[in-house]
Amino acid sequence: MRDGQVYGLGLAVGGLAAWLAWHGWKARQSYDFRGKTALVTGGSRGLGLILARRLAGEGAKVGICARDPDELDRAFDDLRKCGGHVVSVPCDLTVPEQVDEMVAVVERRLGPIDVLVNNAGTISIGPVDHLRREDFGKAMVTNFFSALHTTLAVMPGMRGRGQGRIVNITSIGGKISIPHLLPYSASKFALVGLSEGLRAELAKDGIVVTTVVPGLMRTGSPRQAEVKGQVEEEFAWFSVSDALPGLSMSADRAARQILAACGRGDAEVVLSLPAKFGTLVHGLFPGLTCDILALTNRALPGPGGAGARSVSAKVVKPPPKWLTALNDRAAQRNNEIAPEEAFAAEISTS
Repeated sequence: MRDGQVYGLGLAVGGLAAWLAWHGWKARQSYDFRGKTALVTGGSRGLGLILARRLAGEGAKVGICARDPDELDRAFDDLRKCGGHVVSVPCDLTVPEQVDEMVAVVERRLGPIDVLVNNAGTISIGPVDHLRREDFGKAMVTNFFSALHTTLAVMPGMRGRGQGRIVNITSIGGKISIPHLLPYSASKFALVGLSEGLRAELAKDGIVVTTVVPGLMRTGSPRQAEVKGQVEEEFAWFSVSDALPGLSMSADRAARQILAACGRGDAEVVLSLPAKFGTLVHGLFPGLTCDILALTNRALPGPGGAGARSVSAKVVKPPPKWLTALNDRAAQRNNEIAPEEAFAAEISTS
């Protein structure tokens, strides 16, 4: 073996040893959620509720917030079954003053916030032909600025204590811009940038920021979307994709991985194999992925139908239930639909 090859092999072995040592050190630094105060935004349903359940189950004191008081009441009852201390606070996260008051209430009742999970968000579906400036504005305010408001509200306290954890739930749409989801993708790209920058700047203060990049997840959330254009066709491709095994991920499994990443202090976690593969390919061959997405866009519904009018997915005729069964069951488990809606759904399929 030549000297250059020996040197290269030595570097590789040394690099592997350093990597293993680093991961071993991180594993020993595992974070204990027991007794900690955790705030989960958008915690009344879907992934937020699942994360809140797991945090409560691990002994954390949990605060949740959302805009819908009825959803919050149902989520509060759900979480009380997990044991521990739970506080629910109605809040419009797009209003900074409400965010400051909500954080003050949670801290007054549960203690200083140790863990912030920025999960709240909204999604709209439709071709760019029917999008308006306000669609992008709404997505930015809800998906980006709400996380910024809560982060700024808890940051001084975390800095003063010299410790804290912030988890930002972004999306594969924040790494790869998906056709017919442009406002959502643009706002999630912004959140990824904020999250990565915060990690770099807050590390000196003992605050660990983790960026979570989920792929498709079976949370039951498609019915919360707003749809434009040919609404039935648009909702069909989105809801079916979000429910397919292999392409989509169990939300319970995703929640486990998110809290594990937060506990380890990971910089980023990408959830699901398709999402990991997609981000890898896009990082290496961005032009290729854009070309593939351009071809994909040709298969998606064209403009027409309801046009620029936003239609709630709750009133859109769904695709055949056998295609979305996994997500429909998740919707009932995770408070995405009210009890009377769940009962009606059971009657319609019996």
